[in-house]
Amino acid sequence: MKFLWLIPLLAFADPVVPDCGCNKAKRSPNEGSEEQPSEQVIFPKLTKKQYGERLVDLIEHSEKFDAMSLIPGGKYVIGTREPIFPEDREHERKVAINAFYMDKYEVSNGDFREFVEATAYESEAERFGDSFVFHGFLDEEVTGASWRHPEGDPSRGIEDRLDHPVVHVSWNDAVAYCDWAGKRLPTEAEWEVACRGGRKQKLFPWGNKLMPNDKHYMNIWQGEFPEADLAEDDCKGTCPVDRFPQNTFGLHSMVGNVWEWTADRWDEEEKVSPPNRVKKGGSYLCHESYCYRYRCAARSQNTEDSSAGNLGFRCAADTE
Repeated sequence: MKFLWLIPLLAFADPVVPDCGCNKAKRSPNEGSEEQPSEQVIFPKLTKKQYGERLVDLIEHSEKFDAMSLIPGGKYVIGTREPIFPEDREHERKVAINAFYMDKYEVSNGDFREFVEATAYESEAERFGDSFVFHGFLDEEVTGASWRHPEGDPSRGIEDRLDHPVVHVSWNDAVAYCDWAGKRLPTEAEWEVACRGGRKQKLFPWGNKLMPNDKHYMNIWQGEFPEADLAEDDCKGTCPVDRFPQNTFGLHSMVGNVWEWTADRWDEEEKVSPPNRVKKGGSYLCHESYCYRYRCAARSQNTEDSSAGNLGFRCAADTE
């Protein structure tokens, strides 16, 4: 990978290291003490241009991976022995994955706006002229909802919630963003392994209790659905992507907040166009009485061109 030149670059460009945070190497407790012998490191001779190229590589690596968590590869068990919705095919199954990176946060409005400004991309909701908005948020029927105007109200944009997850993005929109960012969508298996945070057969990223110590760990519907959301988690609709840290991998809002697209087809043998894609995690509209899908094993589906006010995504990336 490009960033394998990290160590030589640090030696040459010491003044810039503190700004990028890449000098936090793994060290033993006694490293640097008098008991430790000094070690001379011989670096390859590079021109200033080559060092400059290494610096660019380092910065690009930092920008790409600093907001991601490394998920260990290996053999895992996903799904559940006790499916809640048999039609959702939640059955337990064994998978093997390679190590990969996962975004710590859902892609935000600010992130997606940066992508659009850089590429002039037009989302499918904008091209279609419509997207799903939960009726409980509306006084009357609306049209024209998109990531720019999540409620379909032209007078209200996203300026006051740039740190909220982008919504009204289709699977195709998500893929376009990931490509631009040099990343990709996670597979369903990768997503679920990341969600569980190394735990086995747990309902949620943090364990089996919905609210340990009476503390909210995710943004879901509180109260009677769909009449009234009490917003006891301080979130009415979406909430900031960094609001709820959920597991030992440092991932936030893997369950709750918004549904997240994955790369996988719902049915590999299905002959429909466009195909249905798996989405995971549930959303702020989920309630146990209606949509008990804010569990790691839960899954649902939408067509590639579907979008909604409770549907977003996060990216993954290969380690090499």
